[in-house]
Amino acid sequence: MKKIQFTETVLRDGQQSLIATRMPTSDMLPILKTMDQAGYHALEMWGGATFDACLRFLNEDPWERLRAIRKEVKNTKLQMLLRGQNLLGYKNYADDVVADFVTKSVENGIDILRLFDALNDVRNLETAIRATKAAGGHCQTAISYTTSQIHTVDYFVDLANKMANLGADSICIKDMAGVLTPQTGYELVSRIKDAVDLPLEVHTHATSGIAEMTYLKVAEAGADIIDTAISSFAGGTSQPATESVAIALEDCGFATGLDLQKVAEIAEHFNPVRDRFREEGLLNPKVKDIEPKTLIYQVPGGMLSNLLSQLTEQGLQDKYEEVLAEVPKVRADLGYPPLVTPLSQMVGTQALMNVISGERYKLVPSEIKDYVKGLYGQSPAPITDEIKETIIGDAEVITVRPADLLAPQLPVFREEIAEYAKSEEDVLMYALFPQQAQDFLGRREDPFYDVPVQTVSVKIAVD
Repeated sequence: MKKIQFTETVLRDGQQSLIATRMPTSDMLPILKTMDQAGYHALEMWGGATFDACLRFLNEDPWERLRAIRKEVKNTKLQMLLRGQNLLGYKNYADDVVADFVTKSVENGIDILRLFDALNDVRNLETAIRATKAAGGHCQTAISYTTSQIHTVDYFVDLANKMANLGADSICIKDMAGVLTPQTGYELVSRIKDAVDLPLEVHTHATSGIAEMTYLKVAEAGADIIDTAISSFAGGTSQPATESVAIALEDCGFATGLDLQKVAEIAEHFNPVRDRFREEGLLNPKVKDIEPKTLIYQVPGGMLSNLLSQLTEQGLQDKYEEVLAEVPKVRADLGYPPLVTPLSQMVGTQALMNVISGERYKLVPSEIKDYVKGLYGQSPAPITDEIKETIIGDAEVITVRPADLLAPQLPVFREEIAEYAKSEEDVLMYALFPQQAQDFLGRREDPFYDVPVQTVSVKIAVD
């Protein structure tokens, strides 16, 4: 019988996609033993925006969340998402910070590190790959899937080969926008499985309405693992529902290894959690909508909602379609970067500025200038000299790995936060989010530490 395994995302991407990662650890702990017995390949429960949200909105120590979940989950692998040289932030960090963060992640309980780079520049994965393997973790490198004239099946197969040669233990096709169509998914999985002798996982989002068909086709093509979210936090900008996909695939002759009775208990636990977020207004009904425009504009669902929110705040919601149409133009100008954090936010902001100012590239954020200078890595396609001159004038464009320009940073971080840091994990918290970490570590000394921080609106990280 054909086999297909499941990675459950409700603790990370499922809730990140629908409620901006606002689920506290207390909502997770009571059901973890059941999740551990349900037959999942892995639980994706850390990384992405969880670290930032714990500090900024939940008054939680993200390291303590990891340790608490590891204490309850004895048999199932724990998985995190890491943005390569960006770690969990939005810029490159020096190699010493990357290596230390990866090591501490494994020491605190992570089994699988899913490593991706927003540009598919494998140079930005090298340090994290080495550190993961040295720490004894499973290194899963992720292809940031997107579509353009250069992002062909051949391109992605070549990328998979490069990742395998760098030491990946498995590979993931990471379709953050939900634009991987069923037949292309079938061809891509078939070709990568023929070229690379490693387990292959497929991750997509339900945004565009085709995810379940894509999962069926990639399963038929030989994918080993797929990512789903328990039905309570599935659909829309999240993943397809675990129960529905499992039942459908079992009906097609696949063995999933899932205990569907346990899975039903998991849904029963998370249903009232979802309902509470609905009542509080943090679960916006719009994120559950199907958005076929994703397939037209290649824009992730979270990015669509962020753009609409920004325009509405400025009374410019009538410009929504115009901004959407500008996004693929900006993306083409910038060498077709995949729309994943941080590039999704950067491209969206530039498109917004182009429309609002009435003149393309009249206003250019510093992050876009740094990107054109090569400080995020190599653009997938070359950027024309005309666009370079428009954005950065005659400024130098680097061709080396961006992190090669960074001196070791840990000694400075340790000194700066010495007053509050009680562990290396505290130092790393400060390294990634200096202001938020210092505030949090200062509050930790307060006898009213357990009082939640006031929540405010936040952009959803698209990863």
